[in-house]
Amino acid sequence: MKCLIIAAGKGSRLKQKGDSKPLLPLLGIPLIERVIRTALEAGVEEFYVVTGYHGERVSDFLDQLAQRLEIQITSLVNDDWEKGNGLSVLKAREILQEPFLLLMADHLFEPSIARALTELHLSNDEIALGVDGDIRNSLIDMEDVTRVNSTGGKIHDIGKGLSDFNGFDTGIFQCSPAVFQALEQSIEKNNDTTLSGAIRILAAEGRAKAIPVNGFWLDVDDPADFKRAEQVLLGRLRDKPNDGPISRYVNRPISVLFSRYLVKFDVTPNQISLFSFLLSVVAAGLFALGGYLVLVLGGILAQLASIIDGSDGEVARLKFQSSDFGGWFDAVLDRYADAFLLFGLTWHLLVNQGSRLVLLIGFMAIIGSFMLSYTADKYDNLMRERIKTGTKGGLRMGRDVRVFIIFLGAVTNLVLPVLVLIAVVMNLETLRRVIVARD
Repeated sequence: MKCLIIAAGKGSRLKQKGDSKPLLPLLGIPLIERVIRTALEAGVEEFYVVTGYHGERVSDFLDQLAQRLEIQITSLVNDDWEKGNGLSVLKAREILQEPFLLLMADHLFEPSIARALTELHLSNDEIALGVDGDIRNSLIDMEDVTRVNSTGGKIHDIGKGLSDFNGFDTGIFQCSPAVFQALEQSIEKNNDTTLSGAIRILAAEGRAKAIPVNGFWLDVDDPADFKRAEQVLLGRLRDKPNDGPISRYVNRPISVLFSRYLVKFDVTPNQISLFSFLLSVVAAGLFALGGYLVLVLGGILAQLASIIDGSDGEVARLKFQSSDFGGWFDAVLDRYADAFLLFGLTWHLLVNQGSRLVLLIGFMAIIGSFMLSYTADKYDNLMRERIKTGTKGGLRMGRDVRVFIIFLGAVTNLVLPVLVLIAVVMNLETLRRVIVARD
């Protein structure tokens, strides 16, 4: 499906953050790019963007973005951008002769919402609007949001001043070419150049559908909205089902703070993964030196590396840089990091105690660590299926717990008990997973 995006407005309420609202970076990515990338995930293949204020700058950026993403983006110019947004929609009348997705450059949303609209089958004289029925949505600015009155899947009225309403306009539409005719009627009969004016004309004829949507969406109009958008996007990073207890309650809150600043720099997720690995190697080297102070410093660095290890995936999600290779590369480096850390602790004990039994304990700790990681994917997939069916699978024991135990062992100078604990717990947990999977 093709997509039309309205990006012509001035965005004066966000002037303090930048001259061009569509190009305003939110956690490292301009608003217009976030909208386009989200629409791509929803299945859109071709884009038309209506520009106005600072149109040349926006068009230049879109040309570069099209090359980077290897997609087609066509800029359309609306010289009357200071008037209603319906005039921007009309700029595509001669181009879009089939149903298309209509989006706003300053509305953030989940791909699932746009996908629900693209999968609809509309007749040639209808339009459909994604309507949020949660009228207590805490992300909504009640003074600015466009309100919707609808029943039975049909819109009856729409506007910012409605007192009788049961939903909000998300700014996500599927439109047939009928929207262009409705816009012209709205301008001619009512002198109303807004998109809402056209929707009211279609609604009066029973041709405007209301599609209930669930999930995150937000209209970024002013500094308060901008701050809410940052908070929501960062908050969503903490909701990772595979996180262990240390990742969820200790590491993730800190790594998200790191990621908030890392996205502002030209650093890739793979570079963050590599930096985390190098910190672990340095920590292992400190373990091997043998003194207590360097042991403590190594433990702190190991835990810091574990925290930063969460930022690679977070930055990838925030900047739309997730890839299969990135996930695999991170996993490979994690395995090497685990081996270095556990060998560093083993060497520390061997130098200080000289017992051959230490080698066996260290070996079993490394093996248990590797096997726990090896069984993780299949076990996590199995647990997701059992959660769906209401069957519990127990606490997830992962790398976050292992590195945290190493950190505690280093700062308390209880290296031997920690190696024994890791060797026993990791291997027993692997055995438990095998038994759970067999059942």
